[in-house]
Amino acid sequence: MICADELGPVIPRTFPPAPAWSPDGHRIKAELDYSRGPEKTWVYEALRVRDGQQITMAASSRNSVFYQQFLQQIEDANPTGELWIVTDNLSSHNSLSTRTWLEDHPRIHHAFIPVGACWLNLQEGWWRIFRKAALAGRSFAHRDDIEHATTLATSQLNSRATAWVWGRPAPPTRRLRRRYVYTV
Repeated sequence: MICADELGPVIPRTFPPAPAWSPDGHRIKAELDYSRGPEKTWVYEALRVRDGQQITMAASSRNSVFYQQFLQQIEDANPTGELWIVTDNLSSHNSLSTRTWLEDHPRIHHAFIPVGACWLNLQEGWWRIFRKAALAGRSFAHRDDIEHATTLATSQLNSRATAWVWGRPAPPTRRLRRRYVYTV
């Protein structure tokens, strides 16, 4: 079972460095200079639930062509057995070209989650970890920077991946500190 989803658009944007202090100890006031690049990037990711390994792909748009390329990467990374992909019901996931592509790849099956129940997809929980590792607090000037951050964060997170379980783990059992013995 593989949980798949898209994140985006991630837009390259740059922020000026924070103003420093002047030699006489006053704060330098600088005008805000905020810019966005024209390029949008979508990050496709798939979580293999049994071992927590991630497959990522950055694309310039979210359409059927890039989704099929992403499915091919999933199939190449999992050479044996049936592949059930849990995903939302976007038009690119259920388009005619995607269904035609899936006919040539009989190992891949889709399991669409209901509308309004994105929490059923374990990939959504992984997005929070990924955003913190790859995107939070960073300034990207170009689409290549986003792809590099995505690849680097995925390899780092895959190095310490564990199996994913839906829900919260049971609390540990508490040991008694003292045992009292009463005699009569």
